[in-house]
Amino acid sequence: MTDPSGPRRSPDETRPEEPGPRSLEGIELPLVVATSQYAEVARPAGRSAPPPAPRLVERGVVVFDLDGTILDDLSAISQVAAEVMAKAFGTPVEEARIHYLATTGMPFEAQLAQLYPEAPAPLRASTARTFHQRKVAEAYARARPFPEMPRTLNRLARERWTLAISTGAETEMADLLLEREGLRYWFEDVLGSGEGTKREHLREYRRRFPDRPMFLVGDSRFDLEAASSVPGVIALARASRTSHWSLTPRDLRKWGAAWAGYSLEELPELLARLERPAGRRPHRRPRAGAKRS
Repeated sequence: MTDPSGPRRSPDETRPEEPGPRSLEGIELPLVVATSQYAEVARPAGRSAPPPAPRLVERGVVVFDLDGTILDDLSAISQVAAEVMAKAFGTPVEEARIHYLATTGMPFEAQLAQLYPEAPAPLRASTARTFHQRKVAEAYARARPFPEMPRTLNRLARERWTLAISTGAETEMADLLLEREGLRYWFEDVLGSGEGTKREHLREYRRRFPDRPMFLVGDSRFDLEAASSVPGVIALARASRTSHWSLTPRDLRKWGAAWAGYSLEELPELLARLERPAGRRPHRRPRAGAKRS
C-alpha cells in the first residue's frame, strides 16, 4: 500500500502550458443541447462478487472522474482518438479531435455512435478496440496527475471525506494508474466501465454510502448530466483548456455545475461550504437562562 505521506510525484511539478484555444473556421462542432440518447451506453457490465453492504461514513463522499479531472491526460487521449477516427472514417485529424472533445465524458463507443451513426457497427466496434489499446499504450503511458491533486486528495482524506472513483476506463487500469502515481491509497472504491455508466456508478455509491452529502467532481457535460440524474448528488467541475479547445467554468455552470474552475486546489474549502445546507449544522450552546425542552 502506498504511503500517504509521500506521493511518488512532487505536487509542485509543472508542465509547459499548451497554446491557448482558438476557433477553427468552417468546422461544425457536435455540441448537442439536449441529453444525448447515448448517455447511458457503456460496455457490458458484470460483477464477479456481490457489492459491498451499505455503511455510514464519517463526513461525506466525493466521487472523482479520472481522465481530465485527476489525470492531466485530455490532450494525449484526444490526439489518440483523433488519429484513430481519421484512419477509420476519413475525418481530418484536427476536426476529429475537436469532435472527440465535444462529446467527451461519454464512453468512446457511444461517441462513435453519435458522431458516425451511418457507419457499420463492426467498424465502430473495431475502431473502439483500437482506441482503447492505443489509449493505454500511448496516452496512459505518459499521463500524470494535475500538480495540485496529491496534496488536495491528502487534505480531503485528513479532513475525513470518503473518496471514490467513477471512470469510463476499465477498473483494473484505473487501479494501476492510481497506484503508479501514489494516489490509490486515498480512494475507498473504484468503479469503471465494467460496472456500468457514470449514472449507475453514482446510484451504487448512494446505496453504499447513504445519508451523507455526496459530490461528483468531473470535467464534462455528461458528468454533470449524470450527477443531476441522481438525487442528492452535487456536481463540481474542472474546466479545461487545450490546443484549439476550451471548456470554461461558465460552460460547466450552464450545464449544472454548482462550481467550476481550472484548479481543484481549493476543493476542501469549497466542500466545507457546500456541505452545510445538506449536512450538519454547527452546534450552538443554549443561551444562559434559556429553558430546555
